[in-house]
Amino acid sequence: MTLRWRLTLFYTVLLAALLTAVAVAVLLIMRSSLMSDLDRDLQDTYRRFTDIVSQLALNDPGTAQERDQAGLLPRVRYLFPDDAIQIEDLSFFNDAQALAMALESARTPAERENLLRFLRTLSQSTRLSIGLDRQAPLQLSDAELIRLITSPAGQIIIRRDVKDPYSNRKTPYRVLVKLGPVQLTPPVLGVTRPSFALTYVGRSLEPVMYTLSQLQQVILLLLLLGLIASGVGAYLLAGQALRPLRQVQRAAERIGGQNLGERVPEPQTGDEVQALAHALNAMLSRLEASFEAQRRFTSDASHELRTPVTAISGHASYLLRRTDPTEGQRESLNIIRRESERLTNLIASLLQLARSDSGALVLTRQPILSGLFLAEIARELLPLAQVQGTELVAQGQDVAFEGDPDRLKQVIINLVGNALKAGARHVTLGSQPAEGGREVRLWVQDDGPGIPSEHLARLFDRFYRVEDSRSRDQGGAGLGLSIAKGIVDAHGGRIWLESEVGRGTTAYVQLPVGNVPELEEDVP
Repeated sequence: MTLRWRLTLFYTVLLAALLTAVAVAVLLIMRSSLMSDLDRDLQDTYRRFTDIVSQLALNDPGTAQERDQAGLLPRVRYLFPDDAIQIEDLSFFNDAQALAMALESARTPAERENLLRFLRTLSQSTRLSIGLDRQAPLQLSDAELIRLITSPAGQIIIRRDVKDPYSNRKTPYRVLVKLGPVQLTPPVLGVTRPSFALTYVGRSLEPVMYTLSQLQQVILLLLLLGLIASGVGAYLLAGQALRPLRQVQRAAERIGGQNLGERVPEPQTGDEVQALAHALNAMLSRLEASFEAQRRFTSDASHELRTPVTAISGHASYLLRRTDPTEGQRESLNIIRRESERLTNLIASLLQLARSDSGALVLTRQPILSGLFLAEIARELLPLAQVQGTELVAQGQDVAFEGDPDRLKQVIINLVGNALKAGARHVTLGSQPAEGGREVRLWVQDDGPGIPSEHLARLFDRFYRVEDSRSRDQGGAGLGLSIAKGIVDAHGGRIWLESEVGRGTTAYVQLPVGNVPELEEDVP
């Protein structure tokens, strides 16, 4: 995953977590606020109901049907249209303290169960309800009833599914249950006699649940839109922020040993990217100076060494021709001449590498036919191959391409020479089109001992030899493949080796075809 996508994912996930936390907090706060408002409404309904209940004559003798015919229940329903109210007269007990003492005196489970059963019987006989189905009254469990009696405030909040008196549908209600004095009957001669009663005041939770559901949907929609917007924004912003870095990357990828004079662009952003580009340019300046000093040293040293080495070789040859040395002297002179020639070749290789490194390697491009080119090289090297009993053949398709024949000839001769030095008995030169005809592939294949895989990656390093002693005895300095790679790189191609120990090695040179005129066949 790219840095741009990682930044986008990080900021999107971070924003998602923050938005989720905010959404949960908003929902919790809104739920708490709605419940608090509902509880205040229940308390207000309780106060209004207890203030006027004595005027409603709900406690007058008569059945519920008689009170309904008298128009009392519709009147109450008109006053409290959204509430479910139920009141139970517990005048057997003077107040909540007396009821609590009765509960406390019931020490055994059986005594407590008898007290609770008595309370339910008393409640059932004195129960009055408004907005409730008479067959499904509100009731407290034993635990809830005990909690109500022992509550310091004399009240609890419960939740019940209340059956609508006009249908069979059940609706969730939040119910305030309160113990306290209630004036159920009108005053007699100005004297009030409050009754100790258990009062239920409930209101449907559907409006609250609907509000929370709508709010949840809105928050979810906003969350999704926010995540999409944040993801797109983070992706675009990350791309904008990383654009100078990509420009620096592309410029750095174009810079190599042949163009160390180029520099990466320094964006005027005043941030770490500009500092990185500046540091890269400073590093490139140091590398350019170091490479230039190395190339200059190699070139100067090679030029300075060429004259004395040539003089040594010339004097050795002169002494061999014009004097009559002893056998031991002749052997020493031959050694001096051979080593001088080897040193001359090494100096020439170093000079060519110095030119290649500095970009001064001049190519004389011209059309080449790969088949004729390889066949000519095979004819030139055939006597050398026959001396050591090696079969050398050229085959493959004849592909026209553009290149410097002298430089490429040097590459192929070097590869064939390596095969002969390795002791190959069969060496094959070949060519074929590659990459849909846009490139040409030349190869040199041998049946030599092969090269271990751990050496393949370093064969193009300078002065690297697989077997130092044997290569030195055969005149190798470890520069041939480095020079070949420099020539191939100058052509815009690539060179690589494939080898298997015991089965031989194949060297490939792949070059662009270039601008080659089409050859027209002669028409008889």
